[in-house]
Amino acid sequence: MAYFPEVSKIRYEGNKSTNALAFKYYNPEEIVLGKTMAEQLRFAVSYWHTFTLPGSDPFGLANMIRPWDGYTGLDLAKKRVEAAFEFFDKLGVQYFCFHDRDIAPEADTLRETNRNLDVIVSMIKDYMKTSGVKVLWNTQNMFSNPRFAHGAATSPDADVFAFSAAQVKKSLEIALEVGSESYVFWGGREGYETLLNTDMKLELDNQARLLHMACDYADEIGFKGQFLIEPKPKEPTKHQYDFDAATTISFLQTYGLADRFKLNIEANHATLAGHTFQHELRVSRIHGMLGSVDANQGDPLLGWDTDEFPTNLYDTTLAMYEILLNGGLHSGGLNFDAKVRRASMTPEDLFYSHIVGMDSFARGLKVAAKLLEDRVFEDAIAERYQSYTTGIGKDIVDGKATLASLEEYVIDKPVSMAKSGRQEVLLAKLNQYLLEVE
Repeated sequence: MAYFPEVSKIRYEGNKSTNALAFKYYNPEEIVLGKTMAEQLRFAVSYWHTFTLPGSDPFGLANMIRPWDGYTGLDLAKKRVEAAFEFFDKLGVQYFCFHDRDIAPEADTLRETNRNLDVIVSMIKDYMKTSGVKVLWNTQNMFSNPRFAHGAATSPDADVFAFSAAQVKKSLEIALEVGSESYVFWGGREGYETLLNTDMKLELDNQARLLHMACDYADEIGFKGQFLIEPKPKEPTKHQYDFDAATTISFLQTYGLADRFKLNIEANHATLAGHTFQHELRVSRIHGMLGSVDANQGDPLLGWDTDEFPTNLYDTTLAMYEILLNGGLHSGGLNFDAKVRRASMTPEDLFYSHIVGMDSFARGLKVAAKLLEDRVFEDAIAERYQSYTTGIGKDIVDGKATLASLEEYVIDKPVSMAKSGRQEVLLAKLNQYLLEVE
């Protein structure tokens, strides 16, 4: 059965093409800074938004039109696998990501649920062998079921913690079985609504305990993938414990986990935290913690996680600038944790949305590469901080300066700061590169 018969394999046709089902900028074989675009970008499709999203919202019922409508249970799960691999092939992506509950239905007991997972994972492995598509990362859904109303690892109920641990165990076994290159923890309900009934210290300690258990079990079974944590400031709880990159890095360092984890940075989560996407990527990168990216964008006019497909070329360019400075994403990639708008309900819309996201990051890659080659920002930054390369500035950087030596240096010296940062010049340069780079 063909699930998308109206769509042929998506090809690169260049920026003059008027074909909505063609890439304008993403040419997977084009070499950029010594690697193909496909190698630099490592695009992944998110199973949940693409194949399970019903289109419902607080004001309306499910409205997505999908070829697998009408099936239920394991039959539905199997049809989604078939559709997914047809989609991956036609879109030309190498990776996908999933939660455990995306791919198989939850049953009355964990034992039955795990049996469902075994059936679908076996099917996925067969398709992976014939398609060459890989798992970028997998994770566990410990936020949808009502048992997680008060959290998973941070639940006040020890039985819920035990269930969460068992769910992570199974998901790690799946990661090993399908060869996941990374493994993500997103603390869906790991946070609080009010401190009046919250033992924050115990909850943070328990969250760390579960992560340590995961590391221990990964070592036991021989899973070598990179562990990732995905920061988010709010939603669904009022305050999530992995608020932003800086908070998450502090947590990892406090609990002795920094050597095992990196961060999976999502653009829309940066917006919710009051940061730019580039800021969260920069904080992660300079701490050696940038591992992967959820490629989407939010709407600055709306105060929630809208998970739109990325189209903002400023964001994609500055994101790729940070990623290239990071030496790439290594075992991570650009996962489209993004959903079509509710009014875009046809199967073809799934292709249109991924095409524009892939083109936006391909364009950002080329512009970022040219900015780095020409040292547009590097030279400006080096000039701005030049005073720290000689004299008293070098003494400060080298640790030779003291409060007394610095007082002696400035006590009779007039000091002022009247040198322009030339922000507008750099923004104009960025515009120029966005418009002119081929």
